[in-house]
Parts: sequence; structure tokens; C-alpha cells
Amino acid sequence: MCFNIFSLLLFNLIKKRLESCVCEKKVVTLRGELDICSFGDSKDIVIMARKVLLIFTGGTISMVRDAQTGALHPADLQTFKAFVPELFAGDVQVEMIPFEPLLDSSDLNPDNWRMMAHMVQDNYDAYDGFVILHGTDTMAYSASALSFMFENLCKPVVFTGSQLPVGVLRSDAKENLLTAIEIAAAYDADNHAIVPEVALYMDGELYRGNRATKRNAEHFSAFNSYNYPALAKAGVHITYNRPLIQPMGNIARPLHVFERFDTRVAILKLFPGITEEVVAAVLDVPNLRGVVLETFGAGNAPSHEWLYQRLHTAVERGVVIVNKTQCNTGSVTMGQYAVSLNLMKAGVISGYDITTEALLTKMMHVLGEHGDDMDKVKQLLSVSLCGEQTIVK
Repeated sequence: MCFNIFSLLLFNLIKKRLESCVCEKKVVTLRGELDICSFGDSKDIVIMARKVLLIFTGGTISMVRDAQTGALHPADLQTFKAFVPELFAGDVQVEMIPFEPLLDSSDLNPDNWRMMAHMVQDNYDAYDGFVILHGTDTMAYSASALSFMFENLCKPVVFTGSQLPVGVLRSDAKENLLTAIEIAAAYDADNHAIVPEVALYMDGELYRGNRATKRNAEHFSAFNSYNYPALAKAGVHITYNRPLIQPMGNIARPLHVFERFDTRVAILKLFPGITEEVVAAVLDVPNLRGVVLETFGAGNAPSHEWLYQRLHTAVERGVVIVNKTQCNTGSVTMGQYAVSLNLMKAGVISGYDITTEALLTKMMHVLGEHGDDMDKVKQLLSVSLCGEQTIVK
């Protein structure tokens, strides 16, 4: 009798709790029927009857093992599809376009960024979202670059990859790919994309593309976003942090692609004992346009007079130099310590909390688009264009 009364009380408690829950979606997803509820008001998330284009660039995720030699090699589309039959089992219609040939991400360059961007632009009206399969080594560079290339983006562009090839039993490829597709297909009841920006998904975390950096070559959690929270986390449910996601562009205007990059840039990483000859070897490169200066702590550098003179001379010559801390977490705060005053005096710009990948691609982008107006270049490098840095005055 006591057991029955207790069971009835517990049932009523659970029933009341569930009645207070606002159901966000009940859909047939790539991984089966799913109810996702959150407490409080929320717009419905709808991923049924969506079309996603899978852009296949190559990388570890595309590899399969040769049955005879045991060596890994890129899979053709039919072989890849055979390893992930779930791609075509749900209500999200997935179509694939491959790079020819497939590329290791170490071989990618701005020409390939333009190819990716134009694949999105050329198919923009036909699909609801885009997933780019990419090697992990330079994925953060590509995701950052595309974030600066797109203007008026209203649909998700999600980068993903894997640490183990799709043809390996313990591969993380399938989970990363299927979840990235669900994110690319997620829209609200007003037919607006949940994540209308360039993002990067790996191992349960969705990051802003220009905030991510590769942190680990061994574990499945290969990436992190040290200075900006995850846009979404995927477990049993996918939980979106909606206030942190970039607002969508003007849906009435077409997608625009900025495609000019100036690759005449360099990274100069300071270290204790660095010599004038080393600094000069970088700053005196013919036709150099921009330098990412990786400094200590909050943006500090040795107080040598020769370093100030070298930096000042380069700036006077028209080279834009941006201060980027070597720390993963935190921001450049020029002027906080005396050892950063010479950098300010030399004309070095603060990069605040931007990643090296985002800063390098942003520099290439603004120099490519506005290289004949260095005041404009410096101004754009000092502001956030698409959420890549937090400006602290």
C-alpha cells in the first residue's frame, strides 16, 4: 500500500514537471526520433525536410584503410557513403560535392578558401545549410578565413572533421559528421537558421569558427575556444547558447563573398634571447605588408632599444604590426606594463584576445580588400568584424 502511494506521488511529481516543460522539437533526425525540451519560453527548433550540402575537401575523416596493404588513402564518394549510411536515412536530404583531388589540410591555401566559399555561394539558394569536411590541422585557419569572406550570411556553414579516419572502427568521424549536419539543418519556427554563421564542430562542442584553435593532436577533443564560450553543446540533446550566436544577415539581400587575400604577411614569435638579426630577417622581408607579433603575457616584449627601432622603422615603411599574446586565454592590454610601452610608441596595434589563426587570416583579408588604404586596414584590424575578438578599451 505504501509502495503504491509513493509511486502515485512520484508519478504526479514527474507529470507536473513535464507539463512545465516547453517542447522545442520532436523530429526524425539522423539518429532517430528525438524529443528535446527546455524549461521556459523557446522557439521551436525544426530540422525536418531540410537540405544540407556536404563539401568534401579531404583530411583524416576521408581516409579508409586498404585491405591488402593496411595503408590509409582517401575514399571515393561511394565508399565514404557506405561507411555512413545514416546520412541518407533521416529527413535531412544530404548531397555531396568533393574537391578533386581531395587535399590534406596542410596543403590548403587561399585559393582553396575561395573554392569553398564559392561552392557555398553557388549553391546558396538550393540548400538550408552547409557542412565542410576538412582536415583538423588547418581547419581553424579555413573557418576563420571564410568567416571574413562572407557578408550577409543567413545560413549555417559548419566545419567538421575527425581525429581517426572514417574507415577505422573507433573513429569519431560519424558522430562529428551527423551532429554537424543536424546543426546545419536546425531552423526555428520562423524559418530562421539557429546558427547563421561559420562554425566549427568537434567532439560535442560547437565553436565560432574564428574563435577556435586546435589544441590537441591526440584526443578527440581536438579544438577549444579559449576566449569565447561554445555556441552549442551536443550530448543526448543539442543545447544552443542562443544569445552568443551571431545574428543573421538581411535575408532579402544576396550572400556576398570577399575573395581577395594578400599573403605577404608573417608571424614573428618573440622569445627570451631573441636577437636583432632574427627580428630583422622577418621585418625586412621584401614587400612585407603585415606581421603578427606574438608577445609575452598581456602583450609585453623585451625593452631593447633596437627592437623598438626595428618595429618603428617597419611601421613607418607601411608594415602593419598587430600584438597577439602567446597565451591561449586572456587579452593583450598594451600599456599595462612598462615593457609594452615601446610597442605602443612604435605604432603596434593591439590584437586583444584574437587567435593567431583568426588574426593571420583577418590580416590577409583586410590587406587584400583595402591594401591601398593603410589607415582603413589599421582601423579594421582594431575592431571586431564578425565576432572574432573582444574589444576592451
